[in-house]
Amino acid sequence: MSKAREAKAAKIRQLMETEGDAVGTSTRGFNEGRYESVQSLDDYEGLKSEARAIKEDAIERLPELIDQLRETVESNGGTLYIADDAADANRYVREVCEDKEAERVVKSKSMTSEEIEVNEDLEAADIDVVETDLGEWVLQVADESPSHIVAPAIHKSRDAIADLFNETFEPDEPLETAEELTMFAREQLGDLIEGADVGMTGANFITADTGTMALVTSEGNARKTAVVPDTHVAVAGVEKVIPTVEDLRPFVELIGKSGTGQDITSYISLLTPPVESPTVDFDAPDTPLSETETDRDFHLVLIDNGRFDMREDDQLRETLYCIRCSACSNVCANFQHVGGHAFGGETYSGGIGTGWEAGVEGLDSAAEFNDLCTGCSRCTTACPVEIDIPWINTVVRDRVNRGEVSELDWLVEGLTPDEEPGGVSLQKRFFGNFETAAKVGSFFAPVSNWAAGLGVSRDLMERFLGIDARRELPEFQRETLKDWFESRTSRVDDPVRTAVLYPDVYTNHVQVERGKAAVRALEALGVDVVVPDVRSSGRAPLSQGMIATAEDHAHDVYAGLAEHIDDGRDIVVIEPSDLAMFQSEYEKFLPEKSFERISEASYEVMEYVFGLLDNGADADALSAGAGEEIAYHSHCQQRTLGLEGHTEAVLSDLGYDVATSDVECCGMAGSFGYKSEYYELSVDVGSELRGQFQTDENRDRTVVASGTSCLEQLDSLLSRPTQHPIQLVAPRR
Repeated sequence: MSKAREAKAAKIRQLMETEGDAVGTSTRGFNEGRYESVQSLDDYEGLKSEARAIKEDAIERLPELIDQLRETVESNGGTLYIADDAADANRYVREVCEDKEAERVVKSKSMTSEEIEVNEDLEAADIDVVETDLGEWVLQVADESPSHIVAPAIHKSRDAIADLFNETFEPDEPLETAEELTMFAREQLGDLIEGADVGMTGANFITADTGTMALVTSEGNARKTAVVPDTHVAVAGVEKVIPTVEDLRPFVELIGKSGTGQDITSYISLLTPPVESPTVDFDAPDTPLSETETDRDFHLVLIDNGRFDMREDDQLRETLYCIRCSACSNVCANFQHVGGHAFGGETYSGGIGTGWEAGVEGLDSAAEFNDLCTGCSRCTTACPVEIDIPWINTVVRDRVNRGEVSELDWLVEGLTPDEEPGGVSLQKRFFGNFETAAKVGSFFAPVSNWAAGLGVSRDLMERFLGIDARRELPEFQRETLKDWFESRTSRVDDPVRTAVLYPDVYTNHVQVERGKAAVRALEALGVDVVVPDVRSSGRAPLSQGMIATAEDHAHDVYAGLAEHIDDGRDIVVIEPSDLAMFQSEYEKFLPEKSFERISEASYEVMEYVFGLLDNGADADALSAGAGEEIAYHSHCQQRTLGLEGHTEAVLSDLGYDVATSDVECCGMAGSFGYKSEYYELSVDVGSELRGQFQTDENRDRTVVASGTSCLEQLDSLLSRPTQHPIQLVAPRR
């Protein structure tokens, strides 16, 4: 293993051991809460679309809205400043504090202030800065960085926080319970807020029409921070501006539900600063508030710091729609196991963090954690503003690939069957061109399998390609599915339909038996089957950020299938990630009409079997279960497409006793589980699925899974064989 891979693996291992349990418990809790909370909405999908439309409009009209906001803030008695970058923002904030002769600034939680590192700048000017959000304060005491967008101290357990407080503050009685810790923090922070000269907040949303700021928090200290000192500085990215107060409604409905699973967060403060409430003189507690000053100073600092460039970037623009809810982090299996200290950059973490880091910090920061996004697409349905987060990650990966060119890259370019320029690592080139490797492997099988398994071969693959020697390699079949199909004749005399069985790389070269089973099942139900000679979908290169190559595959696949679609044939796909390409990613690569044609004509194999049975096909032609007990795991993208129910229905209707796993990710994720730097994380994620399938209820059940990656992971984790559901229901030979 290279030193860089070894260092990354060591960091991931250390974080899994020290922070993984705490992060996993909280993020899974947030995620489960989201599932429950959104059920209370009459039209969840409609609300998400409404929120997205508002953000789309706001970013499109951003300069106009900022001009309107400036007029509004100034008419209210405040000041608006547009900061070009972090240094400009910090200079302005520091000058405001120095003008007020401020000795202490109290802050509410703000990722934007983390981005510009305003604390460090103010402290360098001998101004004391105190975080008033409990999580941020814990991290300030511990001198650590946030590991989550919403819950910054999510990686710390109650015991760890108790140890920190007891060691740092030496209270009269040791602090132990959550209540004791909270009350102690409340007393400490209350005193600090009372003595503050300037209060600084972020802003979740700012309305251009009235200058109203929305602060969404789980504690009340943001309100105190904004109104106790007579000077309030709000720091926010320019993307936080939305047109009107009325536009806040869908966001208020969605942000708590999406982030922490709460129907509504504890505090939603709508402030139109400078507020008119009187200031409090804590040195004169008996003085009526009516006799105190109401003169307040308000400064709104809107920060560019790369955002306007992102607005002009067709691929990163969607990042600006983000409302910082953290749903993409909470739903992500990899994040659940390592948290934001691995799955994050200088400021931002989680799925959307790649877009933010690329936009405000640069590709180097994004590259540090970009590969932890496996493109599983679970975050796309979780995002309350419908951001295509996997695509943003893929775009960033593509740009990272093109960033570093060596003197020998011209040679690699000329020898590899892809469309990529120099700069792509050997590891990514290998996995991105796996179709070629599979063709060679099948052509020389079984010798190729024997040679690949030799110790020296595994050492070389680990050293140069980063393929972990602990991971079992796929065994290529000498006779591919296409070879087998071409050597036989159709057995359907009077077909009800004709279907094209798409020969994905694994089905064609490795899992050939599942392809044969699919042919037998479809023919048994009266379908004439065609297995065409067509290229791989492009999923492999896309997963490596090789967008040009993936697009080339997409055009070739469409060209190979268009004639079949013209003839009214259905496209049946065994591998869910390939179906997701046809029904989602191809929209980026093909003309609109071509995409619609292939998308509408394509079906997952068990979805197709369900449709045939539902339309009168003879279920007796398939293998009945007779009560056989099944443990079933569906595929990430299959669930995103809403198709897992078809498999469950077919198996149940055929008499199988089905126990479906509620573990959402197997951890394999295509090539991810093969890579040496991520192997241990892959296995750690998969351990949840293994644990569920080894319970008393499930340990004797036949294991079936819908995805290639899922089957590979389960094969490596369990001591019993696995199979695709189509193999279970297909007529025996």
